[in-house]
Formats: sequence, C-alpha cells, structure tokens
Amino acid sequence: MGAQQKHKNYYEGPKVIVTWALGHLLGLKMPEDLKKEWQTWQMETLPMIPHNLGIKPLPKTGHQLKAIKQLANRNDVSEVVIATDAGREGELVARWILEYVHFSKPVKRLWISSQTDKAIKEGFRNLKPAKQYDDLYQSALARAKADWLVGLNVTRALTVKYQDSLSAGRVQTPTLALVRKQEKQIEQFRPQTYFTIQLEAQNQKTTMRQKNPYSFKDRDKVEAFVKELSKKNGKVTDIQEKIKVEPAPLPYDLTEIQREANQRYNFSAKKTLSLVQSLYEIHKIVTYPRTDSKYLTADMKATMKERLQAVSDFSPEVKTYLKNGAVVKQTKVFQDSKVTDHHALLPTEKAARYEKLDNDEQKIYQMIVQRFIGLFAAPHKTQQTKATVAFGEEVFVFQQSQIIEAGWKKTEEGQKPIVKWQVGQSVAPNFSITKELTSPPKPLTEGTLLGLMEKHSLGTPATRAEIIEKLIKSELMERTASGLQVSQKGKQLLELVNPSLVTPELTEKWERDLEAIAKGRKSANTFIKEIEQETKRLVTEVKKSEQKYQDFSVTSKKCPDCGQNLREKNTRDGKIYVCTNQECSYRRRKDPKLSNHRCSQCHKKMEIIEGKNGAFFKCKFCSITEKIPDKKERKQKMTKHEERRLMKKYSQADEPEESPLAQALKAALENK
Repeated sequence: MGAQQKHKNYYEGPKVIVTWALGHLLGLKMPEDLKKEWQTWQMETLPMIPHNLGIKPLPKTGHQLKAIKQLANRNDVSEVVIATDAGREGELVARWILEYVHFSKPVKRLWISSQTDKAIKEGFRNLKPAKQYDDLYQSALARAKADWLVGLNVTRALTVKYQDSLSAGRVQTPTLALVRKQEKQIEQFRPQTYFTIQLEAQNQKTTMRQKNPYSFKDRDKVEAFVKELSKKNGKVTDIQEKIKVEPAPLPYDLTEIQREANQRYNFSAKKTLSLVQSLYEIHKIVTYPRTDSKYLTADMKATMKERLQAVSDFSPEVKTYLKNGAVVKQTKVFQDSKVTDHHALLPTEKAARYEKLDNDEQKIYQMIVQRFIGLFAAPHKTQQTKATVAFGEEVFVFQQSQIIEAGWKKTEEGQKPIVKWQVGQSVAPNFSITKELTSPPKPLTEGTLLGLMEKHSLGTPATRAEIIEKLIKSELMERTASGLQVSQKGKQLLELVNPSLVTPELTEKWERDLEAIAKGRKSANTFIKEIEQETKRLVTEVKKSEQKYQDFSVTSKKCPDCGQNLREKNTRDGKIYVCTNQECSYRRRKDPKLSNHRCSQCHKKMEIIEGKNGAFFKCKFCSITEKIPDKKERKQKMTKHEERRLMKKYSQADEPEESPLAQALKAALENK
C-alpha cells in the first residue's frame, strides 16, 4: 500500500492511511445505559424492549477508537476501505466504527479470503461499493440485538425470581444441556453381562457377527449353541480384496485443533486458542487462528514451497519433498468456495525459533506443521482382504491388511504375513467363549463438546472456547478429571429455564434466518420483531413458572455480623464465604491462604489466619504462630543474599590464631 511511516495507531503513505480495530471497539449499550429504571434488577421492568439499542465504546480499546475518529475527520481523507474479515462479524466491527465516528464520505469494501500479497493486491484492484454488503451488516446487527434481547431478559428474569445469579442464553444454555444429556445417559446406564463367540483359524481370531451383539446373556445357552455349531466344519464362502487409499488429513481449523489438543494434552479450548494466538501474534509462525475452514484458496499454491522451506528442519521427509519440487499431493485442499472468512491453519513463511517457544507452544506448532507437511506426502495405501467363513447360517469374517505404501503415515514395523484363503476351503470348528461387560458412555470432554457445538451450530470457532469458560465461571459447569460435569446449580437452571432455550433447535433456526437476511431473502426488522415477541413469551413463562429452586451454595454456617447463613462462592483466589444478607458485607476465605513464609521448626509454608486482632501466620503441622510483619518491619528484615554476605564476612578471621601447643614451642625456642 506504500504506507511506510509508522505511527502508534496507524501507518501512513502518500495516498493511504492504514489503521486497525482490536477486535470489537464498540458494543451494544447495556440496559442501565438506556433507562434509569433498568439500572435495578426487578421483575416489574421486564421484558426490556428498547426502541433503539445504540452502541458505546468498549473501555479497554478507547484509545484506538479515538485515533480512528481523528483520522476519519482529516480533510485529506476522501474515502474509507473496509478491510476487516470477510464475514458477518468483520462487517459489524467496521460498520459500528464508521457509525460511531459519523463517517459520511464514500465507503468501499475489500473482500478477500486469502492474505497473500497477490490476493491483497488483486482485492484492492477490485474494490466493491460497501452498499453491496448492507445485508451482511443487517444480519450481524440482528444477531447481536437478538442475543441482547433474549440473553439479558431471561437472565434477569431467572436471577430476580430465584434470588441467585442464573445466566441463560440461546447458545450457552443448549451447550450446557448437551453435557447434561450425556450425564443422564451415564446415570441411566446399567451394566449387562453378555457372551461372544470367537473362531480361531490360520493363527487369526475373529468374533461371530450378530445383528444384536448382546443377544447371548446366558452361559448355558451359549455353550449349547457352540456345541451345536461345532458338529460340522465351516467353509470359506467369499473372499474380497481391495486397495484402500487414505490421503493425509486436511490442515486444521480452530475447532479441530482444540478438540485434538484436548484429547492429546488435556488442554482446554481456551488454552489452545491462546497458544495458537501467541504463535500467530507474537512469534508470527502460523496463520490466523480463528478459522472455520480446512481449505486453502487457489492463489496460495505459489506460497506453499516457501512455507515448506520454513519448516525444512522439522523432519527428514521435508527435505525430500523440497528436492521433489514441493509438489502438493493433496490437491483437493485448494477450494476457493470452501474458504469463508479465513483459510485453514498453516505455518507461515517465517522459520520458527524453537528456543523462544515454551513447551506447550511447541506442541501446538508441531501439530499444525505435521498436518501441513502431510499435504506433500503420498497417500497411505494398504491391501485389505476379507474372508467370510460360514458355519451354517452363522458368519465369521477374517480381516487382514498389508501396507503397500506407507505414504504420510509412519512405517509400521513387524507386519504379519498375509494369510492365503480359498473359496470352498474347510475350516475346523475351533471356538471359544468370552464373557463381556457393557461399558457406560463416557462424560463429554471439551474436545467432544466442541464437536457437538459445531454440529448444532452453537457459537463460532472464535466464541466456543469463551462459551465453555463462561459456563464454568458462572458455576453452571465444572471441569473434573474424567470430563465436564453439570453442577447442581446448572441442573436446576436447565429445569427452570424455558424449554425452547434448552434445545439447539432455536439457535439452528436463528442461524437459518440470519443467513436468509445476509442473502437479502428476509428483512432484519421482521426477524427482530419475531425475537421481541419470543422474548416477551420467554419472560412471561419465567414469571408464571411454579418451579422451586434450592441454592446449594448456601451453607449452615452463620454470619458472625448478622446471623444469616453464609454462601460458598468460587473466586479466582479460591473459595470464599459471603453473607446471604444483601445488606451485610461480611466475607471470608473458606480455607486459609497459603503464604510463602516458612515455619521456623518444620520449614513448611505457613497459612495466613484471619483472627479477631488481625491476620497472623500459623503452621498447620506444628501449630506454631507468628506475627505478620508490617511494611516497615519487612524492609528492615535482612534478605538471604545480605545474610550470606555478612556470614561470609564475619566467619573469616583477620589472622589465623596459633594453637596453645604452637605457642609453647615458640616460647621454648626463644628461651634457648
């Protein structure tokens, strides 16, 4: 663009100024910004249906918004080009900024899905009038307003009615319901014993095929069945051979790498996003992370060799691919129609400096690079053989596989030789019976939950991690060693909240409507009118509900100030007790805080205990107590470094002292 002059908030050149948004710079106004009576949470003011919502600056990024406003008002600025993400949210980010700064000059739109120099230059040669994307903006605005109307109204209604913080929304509530649905299946599961029949032939073993694998539940019956089956030899009735070609998997989108990192390393969705963001923003060695596509645009073919050169030291096969001309074998990855806002996650043309990456960043980077280099590898080819053996009407299928070409998969050592079967071959009835036990469904992990959210269109790749974190922060869901678990509060919320908010159908319908708005097939105003009616219905349902709510966080402990019960609450600093009386400000930690101060006797860390006369140190092992020094005393206290220096100084005598024996010998010699 020729913008070479770097400033704090923008770049400038002879003909262009380039500035940026840091995500959203503006958001919809909150109820308390719109009406005085909405400042307090009360049932009488619900539902809140504002005539005009309006937008307001977000506090943390106000400096950038102010800079954009100053640039937009410059006399030498004749037009604006929107170059945000080519999608619904990208359009909203830019339009809100232009609306806030009252920009009235011409506006054009850069619409690209690839970030190569060639694609950017081509995009600027073919700028479109911003009006062409008005429907997309209306779709984004409708989504934001609908979330405001439903989320804030239902959350306020539930919180006021049941006197506890109960957060609900059209995405987070069905997400919570998916976890609870899996839990119910686990709770209803009853283990069952059943038996399977195996046949061994030519050093291979296989299980008898049945329509219902759990049909044999009685040992005597299965033994009688096997005895009858053993009266005759079986015969090979069919042999099928085929070559199976398995191409390397496509590069990651955000949801898939979050799922796989959770499965491999137990990383939360938020942690994986944070790590990929760090590789993108700080180290600049991977492409934009918040993508929902596994495909690349055709113009990216020209960049593939340079990207491969950047990871040439990753594994030995990369050098081979470079020698062979860096030819992409997985050509179906290039599909412009399947790239929306952003293409798949790839390494950039910049080589990684591994010494600057922490251990977790290296793990994620290696996952991205491994998928990328798979595009240059030959497919994995195996010869698959199926031999069907029949004993009367009962069928046993022996399967075997031989690698023809390892391709992108690592070579598997010690392959078993292929067994040769022939049609009509006789097989001896060498049966065995195995006792089995049905296994329960597993709890959802963050990885499996992300997959279900993607399937039901709950959230976007950029927001799914935050939705999971919000559910945990609001104490509706918990992380456990085995997976995700709905809390007592969450279980009750799913009973109290409107049934239509519990299932993903409402969100799926919304997404269809929003897509129709984006394509000009539905009016945004019509959609919002429908949502307003839906909001009124949802609030009325909550008001009329006769469901009971029990606050499981309320304990039997009494407040020492007012005598009311104390409520247990999770905070960043651990669990605390707060008074249930809203007019009482009493609060204390549930468990004493562990300090870095060591016990003088056992040298273990001491706890900080809040006493009537202030806080003090206490060792829970020795019961020793110590006063906590104030700032002045801490300053006067000698550091370990100072202690060592003084010990060294005073432990060295100025002169070595003579022993009594040496002094006596010296005196005797002098008297001679």
